[in-house]
Amino acid sequence: MAKVRHSRLQARKWSTVTLVLSMLFMLSVVLLMLLGLGIFFLPINDDDSAPNDLTSYRRMASERGKGLGKRGEQWTEVLSWEPRAFIYHNFLSKEECEYLINLAKPHMVKSTVVDSKTGKSKDSRVRTSSGMFLRRGQDKIIKDIEKRIADYSFIPAEHGEGLQVLHYEVGQKYDAHFDYFLDEFNTKNGGQRMATMLMYLSDVEEGGETIFPAAKGNISAVPWWNELSECGKQGLAVKPKMGDALLFWSMRPDATLDPSSLHGGCPVIMGNKWSSTKWMHLEEYKDTILPRYMPWRSSAGKVYDSCSSLYSGVSPTILLFDGYSLLFWPNS
Repeated sequence: MAKVRHSRLQARKWSTVTLVLSMLFMLSVVLLMLLGLGIFFLPINDDDSAPNDLTSYRRMASERGKGLGKRGEQWTEVLSWEPRAFIYHNFLSKEECEYLINLAKPHMVKSTVVDSKTGKSKDSRVRTSSGMFLRRGQDKIIKDIEKRIADYSFIPAEHGEGLQVLHYEVGQKYDAHFDYFLDEFNTKNGGQRMATMLMYLSDVEEGGETIFPAAKGNISAVPWWNELSECGKQGLAVKPKMGDALLFWSMRPDATLDPSSLHGGCPVIMGNKWSSTKWMHLEEYKDTILPRYMPWRSSAGKVYDSCSSLYSGVSPTILLFDGYSLLFWPNS
């Protein structure tokens, strides 16, 4: 009787071991299939990077989507956790950067800021650059870039505003500010801004850094600390590099606004700074063919710095946009 019980126990033991080994084998097969298909990949650290140093963590980024030109080696760098900020190296190709600059150049006007009381754009000494807006999905190249932004941020392209292209000459800057809104007017379309993708379209010889003056952590730990201007050393700073993109979040994971996302653009000391910004909202953003901030030239030749300036007692007007004549009715 004892031998029979012993045999049964042995059989059960071998049955359990066989089941566990079978599950491990199947898991290994699935993992190998995912690796082979490129759906899953293993992070790779540089030999000189400390594995537990998340501030300098690097991984190879997977190829996502197509685009104009060839991008260099792509990898991701964690810049900060307060605010949450990440640098995507070689996010854009040189050809994509030049394409955005050339597309925007003929339409650049003085940049404005949003009046939190009225929701309208206005001139301000806080922002001295020039800029213009592109329509969302305006052409295939822009669609490819916007899809890439959606892939990397995990925010649908429909939640984003049109790309804004900015140009900073020597002495021009953007003082520290928040990208999120503190008024109800600007959150009616798409809700609150939750994240920003800032893409650098050119190198800058000196100055022009993006700075987070309220960021937590050791701001002097960045490898490029000695290359920063005096302004750049006043907070956690990123030095512009053509093709790189900076993704930072204006909201925490619990959906509260993050004051540490306060940021600005340091004055350019030598050279020129070109950049492109994509603001992303909590909900779908209703992009219109006449964005509120974009400069327009009427059929009479008058340039308007925003569509809001057309709303005050003006009869229907024909506007020219990218070679198209548009009939525009105020209050329609």
